Amino acid sequence: MIDYRENLTMALDTILSHKFRSFLTVLGIIVGILTVIVIASILSGMTDTLVSRVSDLGTNNIIAFHLDSINIGSHTIRRSSREMRRKPLTIEDAEAVREFCPSVRDVTWRVLNFGGQSQIQYRGSALRGGQLIGSPSNYVNVASLNMALGRFFTEAEDSHRMKVCVLGPDASKVMFRGEDPLGKQIQVQGHPFTVLGVAEQSKMGSMIGQADNFVIIPYGTYHKMMPKQDILIILIQAHPGALSTALDETESLLRRRRGVKPNEANTFDLTTSDRLIQQLNTVLGTVGLIAIAISSVGLLVGGIGVMNIMLVSVTERTREIGIRKAIGATKKDIVLQFLFEAMTLTGVGGVLGIILAIAISYLVVALIPALPAAIPLWAVIAGLTVSIGIGLVFGVWPARKAAQLDPIEALRYE
Repeated sequence: MIDYRENLTMALDTILSHKFRSFLTVLGIIVGILTVIVIASILSGMTDTLVSRVSDLGTNNIIAFHLDSINIGSHTIRRSSREMRRKPLTIEDAEAVREFCPSVRDVTWRVLNFGGQSQIQYRGSALRGGQLIGSPSNYVNVASLNMALGRFFTEAEDSHRMKVCVLGPDASKVMFRGEDPLGKQIQVQGHPFTVLGVAEQSKMGSMIGQADNFVIIPYGTYHKMMPKQDILIILIQAHPGALSTALDETESLLRRRRGVKPNEANTFDLTTSDRLIQQLNTVLGTVGLIAIAISSVGLLVGGIGVMNIMLVSVTERTREIGIRKAIGATKKDIVLQFLFEAMTLTGVGGVLGIILAIAISYLVVALIPALPAAIPLWAVIAGLTVSIGIGLVFGVWPARKAAQLDPIEALRYE
């Protein structure tokens, strides 16, 4: 009967008797497992955070834009010249969706500020990196924008092109530094605007502005100040339970309005929270596969190192193998002894890699709170399983070589 406990004890004794050599042998395993788990923890944390943010978009909302993009509003994504030649969506498109799509409850929009940095300041304190947004009064409801202070502007204020605004929470902090902003006047493109309210901190901030660092003014006022900047994102709110129907109706209507032929692809993009999550998972999954491919090099090097050191161990312990065979050990016993030793060696390397990965993940969160890192249990289990599996695979040859030694010749070995 095979005594697994005895084999494990012998394997641990051998590793402890050559600590430094064992550490160097499994260094590749440690680095490989460490890399996989750290990347997995960061990607898992990012996925959870992004899914939470995208969910704030609303289960019944559709984003329409003339360019294809996960991060709507980004101008750093490389696009084809054909895509860049697409005509922007218009107010007329938004109104048509509202009028002719029965499954749509409401439609709003926002203007993208592609004209460079907006000049926004309060008493000489400039809002750097902030985004100026022009939108109708119903934007607050369709975009589920909650107010922390004050109120959103009304339809009358929009139609009369009044110089009023709503601040994002980050914009309010930067410009007013704890001072009550309500009723105060800020300068927007050299014009005085009265602050009506401040939006709540939103997990969706990166989608509606730049990390809640935005200033929203009535669309009529925006259009009067900057008539040439009319690149719109249209936000469509479907009736409860009618998102799929609203999506089909909107797509069909916009294809007709934009003259898209039946055999041609859309010249616009329709995105829901589910589609965004799917796209994000695809991107993060690709990054994860690349990271695993890179870390597998370290694991391969570690496996080769383990095989090499086990072959050396077989040579060093030839007399021991001869003695074990002489007192009745079978080939199977010898194979299991060396396989256990290889698997224990790589398993210890895996455990060290996991411990270091957990420590680094916590360190990342402490140093960079904005970069989420959540260690998934599957990554820990997979890391340990892979490390032990490497010992099993790369320990077969040395174990077979040890088992095939002739006991008489082994006993004569000096």
